[in-house]
Amino acid sequence: MKRPKRTGWRRILPTWRMLLGTFVIGVLLLIGLFFLGYSMVKIPAANAFATKQSNVYLYADGSQLARDGEVNRENVTLAQVSKDAQHAVLAAEDRDFYTESAVDPKAMLRAAWNTATGKGTQSGSTITQQYVKNYYLAQEQTVTRKVKEVFVAIKLDRSESKNEILEGYLNTSYFGRNAYGIQAAAQAYYGKDATDLDPARAAYLAALVNAPSEYDVVAHPENKAAAVARWNYVLDGMVKKGWLSESERAAMKFPMPREQTVSTGMSGQRGYIVNAVNDYLIKNKIVDSDSLEAGGYRITTTLQKSKQNAFVKAVDDKLMSKLDKKNKVDTYVRAGGASVDPKTGQVVAMYGGIDYVKQYTNGATRGDFQVGSTFKPFVFASAVDNGSTTQSGQTITPNTYYDGTDKRAVQGWPGGTYAPENEDGKSYGQITVRKATDLSVNSVYAQMAVDVGPSKVKQTAVDLGIPADTKDLQPYPSIALGTATASVLDMAEAYATLANHGKHGTYTMVEKITRDGTQDIKLPESTTKQAVSRQAADTTTSVLQSVVDNGTATAAQTADRPAAGKTGTAEEDTAAWFAGYTPDLATVVSVMGQDPVTAAHKSLYGALGLPRINGGGAPTEIWAQYTKAALRNTTASEFDLDLQAGAETVAPPTQGTATPGTGGQDNGGTTGANQDNGGTTTTGGQNTGGTPGTTTNGTTTGGTTAGSTTAGTTTSGTTTAGTTTSGTTTSGTDSGTSTGTTTGGTSTGTTAGTDAGTTTGTTAGGPGGFGFVQ
Repeated sequence: MKRPKRTGWRRILPTWRMLLGTFVIGVLLLIGLFFLGYSMVKIPAANAFATKQSNVYLYADGSQLARDGEVNRENVTLAQVSKDAQHAVLAAEDRDFYTESAVDPKAMLRAAWNTATGKGTQSGSTITQQYVKNYYLAQEQTVTRKVKEVFVAIKLDRSESKNEILEGYLNTSYFGRNAYGIQAAAQAYYGKDATDLDPARAAYLAALVNAPSEYDVVAHPENKAAAVARWNYVLDGMVKKGWLSESERAAMKFPMPREQTVSTGMSGQRGYIVNAVNDYLIKNKIVDSDSLEAGGYRITTTLQKSKQNAFVKAVDDKLMSKLDKKNKVDTYVRAGGASVDPKTGQVVAMYGGIDYVKQYTNGATRGDFQVGSTFKPFVFASAVDNGSTTQSGQTITPNTYYDGTDKRAVQGWPGGTYAPENEDGKSYGQITVRKATDLSVNSVYAQMAVDVGPSKVKQTAVDLGIPADTKDLQPYPSIALGTATASVLDMAEAYATLANHGKHGTYTMVEKITRDGTQDIKLPESTTKQAVSRQAADTTTSVLQSVVDNGTATAAQTADRPAAGKTGTAEEDTAAWFAGYTPDLATVVSVMGQDPVTAAHKSLYGALGLPRINGGGAPTEIWAQYTKAALRNTTASEFDLDLQAGAETVAPPTQGTATPGTGGQDNGGTTGANQDNGGTTTTGGQNTGGTPGTTTNGTTTGGTTAGSTTAGTTTSGTTTAGTTTSGTTTSGTDSGTSTGTTTGGTSTGTTAGTDAGTTTGTTAGGPGGFGFVQ
């Protein structure tokens, strides 16, 4: 019977016979292409990795800074690798290696699709494929290489045993620290041979294959949580496959690797700089890690040799040369520094540590120490930028008065009680923002953070240059006290933004990069944006100039340059900071405490033979010597400031006696609730012309001869006019301010000190409450 002809729209649809035929032809075509590719692709000779080139790193002037490229690899047989190490690598990378085929079709299609659509690159999912890539092919992530990798893997699987392939993979994989192969890695991280690796250490080395630079917990302590998670994943896989018992697994503790021991070619500052430059190139997607490992790059950095040498000398002179090996606390002392040109964003000098060979962790780029009170300027800049007001409605300016009472509970915060402690538990009464910055008063800045809004403060810090994902950069009042753990380099970038009138440009460490002597690698275009208004940045600078002139950073004056800056101390004195700048150079220095064996943070009480290390001590002294040397033979520039209205005048630093619980005030006295003089309230008695002294039994001593005393006003009581006795200002040594209480209407005195504002705040907690950091 003849089939009737199709009519209408059915004529344009293919029949089932046509679909079946097309499918069969397609399958036959794919099979044909597969066999064609299989026959054409040969197993190539090993790639030229064994003779790979070095990368050369240059100072900005073209002189050589460092050269890397020494391949650290020692091939071993599979029998020389412990079973635990073999199983750990299999658990991390390919658990079914011994039973599966050479390629994983699903992973192959996923990788091809991601590469073709630009959604990201993916390496071969089986160990066989990864070995082929490492040993026979180049590292580029392309469809052509991926196809070739498949055919070579299939052929290799037919010509070599699984044990031979695993052995080759273990000898060619990269584990970080310039260690190629499991034997080199075992020595680099634990000082052991591969045959002696136990499950815990083997699992950590296996975890490194996934992200060698990120998971090195010594180089990047801030990434330890991610590394431990990967370590747990490997161990859990070993248990699942029956290679490790549940009881052994439960008893294991994370095996902290040792500091890296490297060749003298990376000694001194060279290793720190090379690693920082490589991290910069990878982070900014200029060059990927595989390409860097292949070598052949000539990298001109932005670092200036003279400034780099000056930084090292300053740290040696002001800190390292004063350490006593017999004093245990002195063995904890480490330092980090970074210096940025505010106008260009170029990193011109960096101090990573005493010696890369001896101390592997880079003190300039590590992000695990609290920044302390060096964060406070970001709070004030945010206040000016946002036009913020106090609880009583007064615009926040350098002359706004705040209650500086110790452990004063912040007002207007819905998240629960928060009452930070001032340095050494000191109270300051009603004090201007400028003076509170000079003396780093925690209670003032915690209240200011609430007045501005902690979320706005955080955003300002991010806009200035602090990474948004910085640990403990949380929108709570404690943000003002510097609980965040930004790196020295991050802080230098942010302070450079203030120095550049609020214009932010992401820092750069590379001026030029070429490959094989001819190919220029494109660098990101330099862009700047107005992070905060010029008035906000410049008014902050004005306040920070006062810190250098009258506050905790007077040691910075020896730089013989107009300077602005802020000191800071982390909780338990584990780190002391100074962040400062001239119009031409922004530099941050941190002195940190770390146990050289366990890597635990350590307090620096007693270091250098001092009761404590404050930001106004060694960090500021290092900054001053370095800045003076770095800017030698250049004309000293003055700050060109566009100030907030009213900021050009300087109000008296303090007012009468404070009452806890009052919000920030602009002027006027406070109630006499805390007085013990029969209800008398003192709201005047200010010494406005000179440096106030301390008050003892109604007489001001230690003040300057200049100035006049304004008689106090009376609120429900009487006030006796304060008198000023000439004398000399006595410089304090520790916490910044000693406030005398007026009994009989005398002036309140102030003694300048060296540092204040130890970080005391929360590191976590939402609106329901706080966990205090003491």
